[in-house]
Amino acid sequence: MNLEQKAFERLRLGAETSERLYNAPLIICYSGGKDSDVLLQLAINSGINFEVLHNHTTVDAPETVYHIRNTFRRLELQGIKCTVEKPTYKGKPVTMWSLIQQKMFPPTRLIRYCCSVLKEKGGRNRAVATGVRRAESVARSKRGIYEDFASNKEKKIILNNDNDDKRRWFERCEKQAKTLVNPLVDWQDDDVKDYIQSEGITLNPLYCEGFRRVGCVGCPMAGKHRYTEFRRYPTYKKAYIHAFDRMLETRKANGKEGTWQTGYDVFRWWLEEDFNQYEIGEEFYEEEQ
Repeated sequence: MNLEQKAFERLRLGAETSERLYNAPLIICYSGGKDSDVLLQLAINSGINFEVLHNHTTVDAPETVYHIRNTFRRLELQGIKCTVEKPTYKGKPVTMWSLIQQKMFPPTRLIRYCCSVLKEKGGRNRAVATGVRRAESVARSKRGIYEDFASNKEKKIILNNDNDDKRRWFERCEKQAKTLVNPLVDWQDDDVKDYIQSEGITLNPLYCEGFRRVGCVGCPMAGKHRYTEFRRYPTYKKAYIHAFDRMLETRKANGKEGTWQTGYDVFRWWLEEDFNQYEIGEEFYEEEQ
């Protein structure tokens, strides 16, 4: 069985399970990146019933936003339901900028509250298909084909093999949990490129301009690529510095003054230009559930 047929099988089982457990179509999670474009095309080609969800991060590049809008217009003309979910925190609307102030610490590679609040809350009480691939990172190398995201992380269930007893596993999933299907989990970079070419998939234009990733502008996981992003999008740089200024005001009001004096100080440390200015180990941080 080739990769496309395996992906079809995984999507069909996910769609079947979604209808049985949640009485609703499978959700295709769409970010505007190449993997989610491939996932979307696979869902269309598989013939399943599905909806599309985009989690609005508030820090996507303008080109990504336009690509998502254009894709959603095309899908809606085909009768496919598309939803943009705006982020909330503690029951109120939030942006990256206001979230930084509330958390009182910048998002980092180790403290990734931005992902949990801005990107991963959508699709609760539903079955969701993602474009996650093991080849993307060390962290994602541990991801399974099927995952049950229970509220208690210790009860999380992962299936890594297509031959596992999937149907019995799905029957154990509670409606309160988010059930994830990762049809592309074992695809390599070349597999994604080949499928894009064979299907004539229209990609986010940033890929044509040399971008290898099209995630949130300023994401710490992008490393030195952030310098390129901030040169291209100086408004985002100003927004981060302003958010860090407000973060410092909130820290001061809460008795958490440190060595940072200005938002620009924080920004330089955040870009890893000044490693000695602040030690993360000194900061008490409790991740929100």
